[in-house]
Amino acid sequence: MLPSDTRVLADAEAVAAQACRLIAAAARAAIEERKGFRLVLAGGSTPRRTYELLAQTVREAKDWAAWEIFWGDERCLPVGHPGRNSRIAHDAWLAHVAIPARQVHPIPAELGAVPAAAAYAGTVRGQLPFDLVLLGMGEDGHTASLFPGRAGEGGLAVAVHDAPKPPAGRVSLNYPALRDCRSQLVLVTGTGKAAALAAWRAGDDVPIARAARGDAVLLVERACAG
Repeated sequence: MLPSDTRVLADAEAVAAQACRLIAAAARAAIEERKGFRLVLAGGSTPRRTYELLAQTVREAKDWAAWEIFWGDERCLPVGHPGRNSRIAHDAWLAHVAIPARQVHPIPAELGAVPAAAAYAGTVRGQLPFDLVLLGMGEDGHTASLFPGRAGEGGLAVAVHDAPKPPAGRVSLNYPALRDCRSQLVLVTGTGKAAALAAWRAGDDVPIARAARGDAVLLVERACAG
C-alpha cells in the first residue's frame, strides 16, 4: 500500500519544487526544536533537481551550520567520480552553501563495499533517529541500493556485491536505518516506474515498500502515477 499522504503532481519539476519546500520546512522545524537537522540524501537522477533548487532557493538561509548530511547509499567508485551520489549532491547543491565540511558525511565507498559499510555503520550509529530521510525508487522497485530479492537487514549499513546494474559493488543503509527517522520523503518520477509503483500500491514485496513508512510523504509525477 502506498503511504496515505501520496501527492500526484504535474511533472518532475513540480515534484522537485515541492520536495524543496518540504525539506526546507523540515529543517526549520528541526532546528527550532532540536538545534540541528540531520538529513539523509537519496541517489540517482530524480533528486538532482531538488538539490539544485535547494541551492537556489535556500542559499541565503542563516542556519546552514545546523544542517548535517548523510547518504542512503553509494556506489563503489573512486572519490570524485561523477557517478557517485555524493558527487552529484556536491555539484548540484553542497558546493554552493555553507554547511560545514565536518557535517557532511559521504559513504567512503572507495574503500570497497565491506570496509565502507563497516565504517559508515560507525558514522551513523548514535545519529539515529534522522530528522528526514529522502528516498527514491527505481524501475524495479529498489530504493537506495536495496534491490529485489536481496537481503537488506544486516548492520546499519550493508555491503552490496551484486547490484543488477553497474557498478555491482555498493553500500546502503539497511531497511531499519532508513525507517529510523522522524519523517520520510519519497520522490518518484519517470514513466518507466509506473509498473513498480503499481506493484507497491498492490501490496507486493518490493524494496521501497519495506523501506517506506506508512506516514511518509510520497510525491509522484502524474505520468507514472497510473
